[in-house]
Amino acid sequence: MTSINVTSYGCSANTADAEIIKGILKRKGFSIIDSPLKSDLNIILTCVVKTPTEHKMNKRIKRLYKLEHPLIIAGCMPKAMKKQVEDIAPKASVVGPDDILKIVEAVNLTLNGIRVDFTEGTPAERTCLPRIRENKLVHIQPICTGCLGDCNYCIVKYARGRLFSFQPEEIIRDIEQAIVDGCREVWVTAEDTAAYNFNGVKLPQLLRRITDIPSNFRIRVGMMTPNQLLEIKEELIEAYKNKKIFNFVHIPIQSGNNRILRKMNRKYTVENFKGIVSDLRETFPLIGISTDIICGFPSETMEEFNDSIELIKWLKPDVLNISRFWARPGTKATEMKGRLHGRETKERSRMLTRLWDQMSVEVGKKWIGWEGEILLDEKGWEKTLVGRNYAYKAIGVESNARLGQFINVRATDSGAGYLKAEIV
Repeated sequence: MTSINVTSYGCSANTADAEIIKGILKRKGFSIIDSPLKSDLNIILTCVVKTPTEHKMNKRIKRLYKLEHPLIIAGCMPKAMKKQVEDIAPKASVVGPDDILKIVEAVNLTLNGIRVDFTEGTPAERTCLPRIRENKLVHIQPICTGCLGDCNYCIVKYARGRLFSFQPEEIIRDIEQAIVDGCREVWVTAEDTAAYNFNGVKLPQLLRRITDIPSNFRIRVGMMTPNQLLEIKEELIEAYKNKKIFNFVHIPIQSGNNRILRKMNRKYTVENFKGIVSDLRETFPLIGISTDIICGFPSETMEEFNDSIELIKWLKPDVLNISRFWARPGTKATEMKGRLHGRETKERSRMLTRLWDQMSVEVGKKWIGWEGEILLDEKGWEKTLVGRNYAYKAIGVESNARLGQFINVRATDSGAGYLKAEIV
């Protein structure tokens, strides 16, 4: 039996694509194995969102290419940086994000020594397909690909393209099957889940249909851009009142300064963002909030960067993703004047990281003493299991319960990004 190794990097959409690729290939009679050294063919799903990630991908591709096993490079890199991929691994086949349903053809041709280039496909639905899940309890559900934005720093748009929303009926069928398969957690994912729109069915309506599925499971909604979220805010708040949906949002602000947001071509203001957060917290006081900050965007002054620091002090997020600015090939930001030296962007990143290290422990302390239900979804350290409460807080507890069970706990201590608890 022909053996194949599949490795993915980057976002949950890439993880979902890798799970589907494995499922399709297994159904066609291939053996999926963990070792790229022992496989007959290797597939790598790449990510290029940041320069350090790109460098990591380059090194990984070079290592795989040197094995002289047939190689397929998939994910975002083949579309966003095709020439670079061809320079590094000229004989490797390439498959873009819109072409993963051609993976069997790509594998068969590549095994026969024929290099394929499947990078010009059009978006297709990724629903109701076989999967091999990384976590058997978690179903990653893409609801659309691409986005409606045109951010000046983003390279992902060259790989994922414009918005293409999947049919709600097919999404529901996919999730229903996942529940039958034993999944207890559904990650609704996309480049921008708030942009979802299939013939007038938007994210809040889709979520209501998902919560109508008759089973005890939980839903985590993925990243939403502030401007798209503004358009559906009231309906989304109503949808979030269903206990199946984790009280958790990922809303990337990127900067706390309006001039920098305009330079980034983000279609909202700091005031818009604060209004969204205030409205969410008015209804859900302990809602988990994740956001992103880019440090050192071209021409950003220290005063403007301090606006980002002050915003984070005000927000007190549960999760903060901090990134230095990286000039990505083909983006408008690459040509902008006022580029900051790498030492300066690194120092600003360190400043924000130091603040966050102090703040995250304090953010966790508000949960000490909380009692309630958690869904056990992964193994932790030693005898500990990790579960999620209604606000998607990670809670570690020593328990003999099975993964996938709901148990009641009391939070006893907090750390950076997690809580410790005891069974009650």
